[in-house]
Amino acid sequence: MKFRITIHSGFAAPADALDLLWQRLDVQHEDARFARVGAEIRVTWGDSPVSMERDERDEIGRRAVLDIVFEVCDRAPELESDWFAVSPLP
Repeated sequence: MKFRITIHSGFAAPADALDLLWQRLDVQHEDARFARVGAEIRVTWGDSPVSMERDERDEIGRRAVLDIVFEVCDRAPELESDWFAVSPLP
């Protein structure tokens, strides 16, 4: 499954917020792989059971990626997890 991390429009993130997050992400973290593509970070996350509905799989994957973002932000005082949004790629 593929997701993207972008700047959340509802919070006043600094211009370099995505750069700061990218510097602290492991390119490969457990079931997720990260790649910087323009103004977003792309994520490939391990598969969920095919028997689930697509929206269920999307939500489980999105939550897993958000948990990684929260973990990174908790370790880096200059980052706020509220600055970032995670959404599935079509």
